[in-house]
Amino acid sequence: MPTRTPKPTPTRPANAGRVLVSGGAGFIGSHLVERLVDRGDRVCVVDDLSTGAEANLARVRDRIDFIGQDLALALSGDLAGERFGQIYHLAAAVGVELVMNEPVRAIETNVDLTAQVLRFSANTNTPTLIASSSEVYGKPGKELFSEEDDVLYGPTSVTRWSYACSKAIDEYLALAYAREGRVPAVVCRFFNTIGPRQLGDYGMVVPRFVRAALAGEPLRVYGDGSQSRCFCDVRDVTELLPRLLGEPTAAGRVFNVGSDTPITIMQLAELVIDTLKSDSTITTVAYSDAYPGGFEDLRHRRPDLTRVRDAVGFESVTPLVQTIMDIAASVRQGASLEAEGGA
Repeated sequence: MPTRTPKPTPTRPANAGRVLVSGGAGFIGSHLVERLVDRGDRVCVVDDLSTGAEANLARVRDRIDFIGQDLALALSGDLAGERFGQIYHLAAAVGVELVMNEPVRAIETNVDLTAQVLRFSANTNTPTLIASSSEVYGKPGKELFSEEDDVLYGPTSVTRWSYACSKAIDEYLALAYAREGRVPAVVCRFFNTIGPRQLGDYGMVVPRFVRAALAGEPLRVYGDGSQSRCFCDVRDVTELLPRLLGEPTAAGRVFNVGSDTPITIMQLAELVIDTLKSDSTITTVAYSDAYPGGFEDLRHRRPDLTRVRDAVGFESVTPLVQTIMDIAASVRQGASLEAEGGA
């Protein structure tokens, strides 16, 4: 069975000072916080715990400052006037199901918070990483997505595209601040980041499949399963982020972040069952039965990684099978802790 070889932790910049991570108790955020702490940063995490969990930070909890509060309140309150060496803005509405069921919350969270973070960063011209999404590409009618591609969205009556538009506004804001010389901002478009601590509660396909396989329940594949995605381990992603934000030539630019190896969702379901030696079966579910009205799927989504490779030499190295096993271990550990708590 393939094993994951940890990458060396990046050297902490000499003038980094404190680092702020919004959404740092979430899935990607908590892995990033661990990496930053391990390289010697003094990290301040702000998370309202709406989709994150303080337990995700258990390994480093005594070595960070944690503010369990809405980010807007923290920026105007506890953090007002503070200076940071770097800012990573990961707080956002996440997951297809949350976006479809709570579109107002998703739009306001993404746009309002990013605007406030950038204003805060502009006070001290702090290098800031803005987390974006491959959803920004909309439905361009091609399989390989490059950062300078035109984008095409569906009508405003289709709720799915509200998320894409909100993240696009985030990018416009970040790039405008960079062009005006007010914030050396870096934008990262994440493509299907997966790994331990990711929840299936918001429509995330891999943890949803893993939970079903461990329980011996059918894996529900939406549509016919021929749609494809590229999945990248969160530990590969969070190894990259400090390198990108620390690279001077990355400021004011957008980068695809992920793997460029596609797999169909049906193949993914089969791989999860095979990897976990599960007796589960696979069932297909029509999109109309899985989501409320206003959903539209993309057939394929694969990033062109030329730009990020040229900038910092990035490659995803963790095999998908290993990530599936690690997600399963995380799910089992969570179930064990819940059982102990309820005993």
